[in-house]
Amino acid sequence: MLDAAEELFQSEGIRGVGVQAIAEKAETTKMAIYRHFETKDALVAEWLRILAAEYQAAFDRVEAEHPGRPREQILGLARFIADGLPALSYRGCPFVNSLAELPDRTHPARRVIEGHKARQLRRLTGMCAEAGLPDPEQIAAQITFVLEGAQVSTQNGSVDRAGERLMRIVGTILDQELRTGSA
Repeated sequence: MLDAAEELFQSEGIRGVGVQAIAEKAETTKMAIYRHFETKDALVAEWLRILAAEYQAAFDRVEAEHPGRPREQILGLARFIADGLPALSYRGCPFVNSLAELPDRTHPARRVIEGHKARQLRRLTGMCAEAGLPDPEQIAAQITFVLEGAQVSTQNGSVDRAGERLMRIVGTILDQELRTGSA
């Protein structure tokens, strides 16, 4: 059910997909979907919770792969985004797309996205602090802009080799800030 919803939401957008289409894709009934999810909004929120958990797992992975090496953790996170860019080229980032489709700030799915983005920024800020960067909040914000910008640029096709550029920019930010912080 969630796999069918994800595929349809990714290819056609949240607003463009009805519960009947999800039921047909999942080879089930609308009634079965409503037994698990009270509303379509609840289904959308759960789909985004699962996606957010995958991103949080990427943080966990880079921390486990590079214990005590926050610079490598940050670069590992950037690599996770860079490696995922080709999959975004068709429809783009599901979080950005969902925000565009859900202007109501009280929508449960929007709250999931906002919570996810806040957790991501906190974890990245923590990595920057552990790396000894002079202004972890500012640097985490810069890196976030670059990560998100790469995703949008990949979706709209405005920048070629976005993954390579993303890695180079994040590396430059880290190296420059480490030099500045130790000067």
